[in-house]
Amino acid sequence: MTSKIKNFDGFNILLGVSGGIAAYKAVDLASKLTAAGACVKTIMTESACQLVGPKSFEAVTSQEVYTSLWNGCEEYKIGHVSLVDWADIVAVVPATADIIGKAANGICDDLLSTVLCVCWKKPTLFAPAMNNNMWENPAVQKNVGHIRKMGFELIGPEKGRLACGKDAIGRMAEPQDILDVISAIASKGKSKK
Repeated sequence: MTSKIKNFDGFNILLGVSGGIAAYKAVDLASKLTAAGACVKTIMTESACQLVGPKSFEAVTSQEVYTSLWNGCEEYKIGHVSLVDWADIVAVVPATADIIGKAANGICDDLLSTVLCVCWKKPTLFAPAMNNNMWENPAVQKNVGHIRKMGFELIGPEKGRLACGKDAIGRMAEPQDILDVISAIASKGKSKK
């Protein structure tokens, strides 16, 4: 897939990072988006923070990283609402079975899941990443179907080497491929402006 947009100047991307081992790839994506001119703000779940440090995202985006519903917000705005209002596009990279299930069922127990409950009218992309048995679980597939019906887009997962060492479906799409899909979404948005 070739990007239809040459750069992301003027685009605000809200990057949600959930607690999959592929979280390290989200740092690369954040760096690529920033280098292409996007302003990238990152929300990390508690589990994601166990795998990749918020400072990594701050370093590549030069933006604050949000990790809690209870962080102080500028000008006393309601954080999860103001972040969604700010964003042109929301991308969840990686999207674990947990965060997909929360988004599909309106569960709001952390900042990322609460943002996903608010952003259902915004262009939103999920890049699933999980063990193949989790991906193939009927409950997960039901949740994936539901978020698609809600209008959220998905890229992947792909077949490849998983964290458990098995070669199977569940591997997150590569950052460049995710960047290309975000670019296509941004092109659609730019034509509407």
